[in-house]
Amino acid sequence: MIAPLRMSFVVACEPDHAFTTWTRKASSWWPVEHTASHAAGAEIVFEPHEGGRIFERVGDGREIEWGKVLDWDPPHRLRYLWHISTDPDRATDVEIVFHELADSSTRVEIEHSGWERLGDIGRSWRDANRAGWDGVLPSYTAYAVSRVRG
Repeated sequence: MIAPLRMSFVVACEPDHAFTTWTRKASSWWPVEHTASHAAGAEIVFEPHEGGRIFERVGDGREIEWGKVLDWDPPHRLRYLWHISTDPDRATDVEIVFHELADSSTRVEIEHSGWERLGDIGRSWRDANRAGWDGVLPSYTAYAVSRVRG
């Protein structure tokens, strides 16, 4: 078994805002270098229901699949299959839980697992995704907080 990636951090906004920022405003904060197309202005879409697609839409209208929503429970939990830059049959699992804290901030807990499906490249793909999360999460946090404050 390959250990899941687990990340936890606090964002200074309520869970509804944190969830909405992740799912409906991803185009505003997702770094272009972490998209499949690397195209400026790509739209990132989370279809808001179980079975919904996760994809990016580039300027010419082409859609590039990233994953599939498994659980959609706003503003508490989101779970999806993730296969950006790989075959959908080799998708990994992402679960994000949004916990409200006493000061109206949100603890975001992410677990990314399922590396075994990738066979021999599972461990290296896990490491690459760790770097990916490290590149994406600061943008998410900064955008969510900036939209609360102004």
